[in-house]
Amino acid sequence: MLTHFIGGQPVAAGKSFPIHDPVTGAVARHAHEADPEVVDRAVRAAREAARDWAALPVAERAGWMRRLAEGIEARFDDLVAAEIADTGKPLDQTRTLDIPRGIANFRAFAEIAAQRPDDAFHLSGVLSYTVRRPLGVVAVIVPWNLPFLLMTWKLAPALVAGNTVVVKPSEHTPGSTAVFAEICADAGLPPGVVNIILGYGSAGQLLVEHPGVDAVTFTGSTATGTAIMNSVADRVKPISFELGGKNAGLIFEDCDLNRAIEGSVKSVFTNGGQVCLCTERLYVQRPIFEEFCARLASRAQELEPQPMISAEHREKVLSYYALARSEGAKVLTGGSVPTFGDHRDSGYFVEPTVVTGLSEWSRFNREEIFGPVCHVALFDSEAEAIDLANGSDYGLAATLWTGNLDRAHRVAQRLEAGLVWVNTWYQRDLRTPFGGVKLSGIGREGGTQSLDFYSEPTTITIKLEQPDA
Repeated sequence: MLTHFIGGQPVAAGKSFPIHDPVTGAVARHAHEADPEVVDRAVRAAREAARDWAALPVAERAGWMRRLAEGIEARFDDLVAAEIADTGKPLDQTRTLDIPRGIANFRAFAEIAAQRPDDAFHLSGVLSYTVRRPLGVVAVIVPWNLPFLLMTWKLAPALVAGNTVVVKPSEHTPGSTAVFAEICADAGLPPGVVNIILGYGSAGQLLVEHPGVDAVTFTGSTATGTAIMNSVADRVKPISFELGGKNAGLIFEDCDLNRAIEGSVKSVFTNGGQVCLCTERLYVQRPIFEEFCARLASRAQELEPQPMISAEHREKVLSYYALARSEGAKVLTGGSVPTFGDHRDSGYFVEPTVVTGLSEWSRFNREEIFGPVCHVALFDSEAEAIDLANGSDYGLAATLWTGNLDRAHRVAQRLEAGLVWVNTWYQRDLRTPFGGVKLSGIGREGGTQSLDFYSEPTTITIKLEQPDA
């Protein structure tokens, strides 16, 4: 039974709810669900710890971030096991991406914060300088697709900037968060600096609405982000949202076709397509369109299917497969549920799927699916490719495959997306801004942009009197 973590202690309160193994569909464990009393207790614990934590020198808070990174390293295998149990993702991905990035997040933000200078300006006998103050108590709402990676991506800058936090992981994936609570306790992190509550969206709603919460950071669907924005509007709480995507990939005829196909396989099907940065719309220049489609479909058939996070999400993805057919799509491969002949047949799997032939205004091409599927369409000119890529309500990420350096710079700068990858995908420097435009989010995370969100500047101006002659 997984418990909450409040004031440095496990808290077993609230009714239990089941957590299912996506690979088998069976109930793997249970967790306590936070009620209003639990949420209030967690927020009060964070508030009680906030003043002393904020008063620590930045260098000392950075030291705590390094200790947490060391704690993650010491519990590496436990975190891998918890993440796989919750998500069903492959062992290799978890060991090489999810948990290592958690370690890197704490170490990177420790260095960024420790080395960041304050601004100072001199003008006509006046000195103006800025100091940054933490926001206070931050609600951290974490999604289920990359639970540990995205939790640490938010926690590290929030904590090193001097805030205390209340974390609410997804009801589907609390396992690695529970292990992290033990890491915090073992490291001796001051009680109340990190608090964790478990439960469904209702618990998250109670948290963001709590008057003791000063800011909210959320990664998830645009619909949930909209609901959170409405909930915090009356208190004008700062918000940082990384929301949905309907990401485009442009493949020009002058690309290295082998690299473009393998890169597109990764950008479409990684983690069963359950990554906000995955590509759901591919646009291929006419001379290589047929070959690209055939080879991409062939590669998709070779992939090992990955489970969706829940039965409900699998049904959502399958409904879009059915929608594609009803809208007149040509299914090049996939479009159904795989059969394994073992325990996985009770899990939440769908086939990697490639379709083509739909209008840009079809629902399939307008709505985020969040599964292992893409639509492939052709284009003729560079200008047409840009218009197609930008013709979405979303603008999180885009990929661009070309052998022409001038085109790479020219097109990348015209794409309406927060992140653009050229001849690669998913490579990240943690010092760079991360976030989307349009319905894909508000604000930026990463590097000093994260520290800017999790703190507020105060400008201090001093008149410098001239000494008497």
